[in-house]
Amino acid sequence: KTVLVVGGSRGIGLEVVKSFIEAGATVYCLSRTNPDIKGCSHLPCDIRSELSIEMSFRSIESLDFLINVAGTNLCQPIEDIDSSEWDRVFDTNLKSFYLISKIAIKKMKQKNFGRIINVSSIAGRSKSIVSGVHYTSSKYGIIGLTKQLSNEVSRHNILVNCVCPSQTMTEMLEDSMTTEQIKSLEKNIPIRRIATTKEQALPILFLCSSAASYIAGAAIDVNGGQL
Repeated sequence: KTVLVVGGSRGIGLEVVKSFIEAGATVYCLSRTNPDIKGCSHLPCDIRSELSIEMSFRSIESLDFLINVAGTNLCQPIEDIDSSEWDRVFDTNLKSFYLISKIAIKKMKQKNFGRIINVSSIAGRSKSIVSGVHYTSSKYGIIGLTKQLSNEVSRHNILVNCVCPSQTMTEMLEDSMTTEQIKSLEKNIPIRRIATTKEQALPILFLCSSAASYIAGAAIDVNGGQL
């Protein structure tokens, strides 16, 4: 199978890249930064630019799985968010998913097969303890995009689902939370620890497997029991 991981150069996306390589897939990573991993072809791209996305897709002839992971996380309160910052977050976290999925679906329809996994967040199911309203709103939007898109393309054997990870030990988490906040958070998680990137990557692989052939339009919580 051929998989495109959008935002596969760090964090959960990087773990997804590694996991698909281990599973024997042909892996492409669409991102600004090259993950520089053997077995992964890097496609440099500004995912906020429709033209840049279209140029990157010229390197992909056939596509089985699309994993939309890319996102940005900002923590300002609403009074400190201007409209340009709101647009930047939505262009990165939500509009890019729409633009990339639109092109991917054209390729998937040619073979009447495909799997699209969108990465939302625990913030898209409830609220965020650190992030701003622009981040949380965009993550809610991903769930809506997933469910409506699933309704449109499931008849073509293109199954669209999303996962909603809770806080995970990534660079983004370490940048947005202090050590004290992380320790406090762990006390409130039923499993009593923060997830690893591997624990977030494996459910994504499951949704691309034959074991998930009747799952469509789902939002799967991977949050240690927090909801």
